[in-house]
Amino acid sequence: MPVCTSESGLTGRGKGIGLGLAIGSAIAFGGSGVAAKPLIEAGLDPLHVVWLRVAGAALVMLPLAVRHRALVRRRPALLAGFGLLGVAGVQAFYFASISRIPVGVALLVEYLAPALVLGWVRFVQRRPVTRAAAVGVVLAVGGLACVVEVWAGLGFDALGLLLALGAACCQVGYFVLSDQGSDSGADAPDPLGVIAYGLLVGAAVLTVVARPWTMDWSVLGGTAHMDGTPVPAVLLLAWIVLLATVVAYVTGVVSVRRLSPQVAGVVACLEAVIATVLAWFLLGEHLSAPQIVGGAVVLAGAFIAQSSAPAKGAPAPVASGGVESELSEPENVA
Repeated sequence: MPVCTSESGLTGRGKGIGLGLAIGSAIAFGGSGVAAKPLIEAGLDPLHVVWLRVAGAALVMLPLAVRHRALVRRRPALLAGFGLLGVAGVQAFYFASISRIPVGVALLVEYLAPALVLGWVRFVQRRPVTRAAAVGVVLAVGGLACVVEVWAGLGFDALGLLLALGAACCQVGYFVLSDQGSDSGADAPDPLGVIAYGLLVGAAVLTVVARPWTMDWSVLGGTAHMDGTPVPAVLLLAWIVLLATVVAYVTGVVSVRRLSPQVAGVVACLEAVIATVLAWFLLGEHLSAPQIVGGAVVLAGAFIAQSSAPAKGAPAPVASGGVESELSEPENVA
C-alpha cells in the first residue's frame, strides 16, 4: 500500500510539472511574434528576422545535433520535412504575416492547421473522421470568419491573411509527413534530435532565401519600439532565439513526456491567447469584441478537432496547434 501511494504521488507531481512546462512552452511560443514585430518595424526584413531566430537557435542546439548525428542516416526525410515546413516555412510565413496584420490574428489563422489536417484525411486520403472532429472544423472556420470580420469585406490586409494561411498549410504538410512513419515504435527518433536537425536544415534553407549578408545589421545595435517604449533590439533578438525558440521547443517536448500529446496539444492552444494578450498590452494591438469571441471559437474548434479520437479502424494523424506537440512523443514522429 505505501508503494502504491508513493507512486501515485510521484505521478501526480510529474503531471503537475508537465502541465507547468506545457504552459511555459505556450507562453514562450506566444511571445515570438510580439518580440519580432518591433524588429520588423525598426527596419529588418521579416525573412531576416526569421533567419536570425532559426540560425541562432540552431547554434544553441548544435550539441544535441552532434549527439543524435545518426538521425541524418536513419530519418533524412523527416529532418528535411521538419526543417523545410515545420521550421523555415511556418516561421517565414508567420513573420511575414505579422508585418501586415496583428499578431493575434495571424496566429489564430495559423490555428486552422488541425482543421486542414482533418480535411486532408477526409477528402484526400478518403479516411473517415469522427462527427466531433467535423464539428471542430466547422467551429474553427466559423470563428475565423469573425476574427477577420468577413462581413466588413475582410477587416485586415488580404495578403497578410494569405501569408498566415500559408503558415497553417506548412504545418499541415509537416503533420502529414510525420504521420507517414508514426508506427516506428522502439526505433522512433528522439524528438530533441529532430528539433535540432530541423533547425539546422531550416537555417540552411533560409540562408539561401533570406541572404542575410544583405541585412541592415546596424538595426541590431539600436532600439526598437513596443507601442512607443524603446527596447534594445539585441534584447528582443535574445528573447526570440532563447525563449521563443530554444526554451519553447525543449519545454514542449519534456512536458509531453510527462503528460500526453493530446493534453499538451490542448494546453498549446493557450499560445494564441497569450500572443493576443501580449500584443494587446505590449504592442497596443486591440481586437474588437466580435474578434475576441471569434478567437475563442477558433480555439474551441481546434481543441475539439485535435482531441477527438479518430473513427474506429482508421487512425488519423495527431493535429495540434503547434509543431512542438507533434514532435513530443517518439511514436508520433516518422
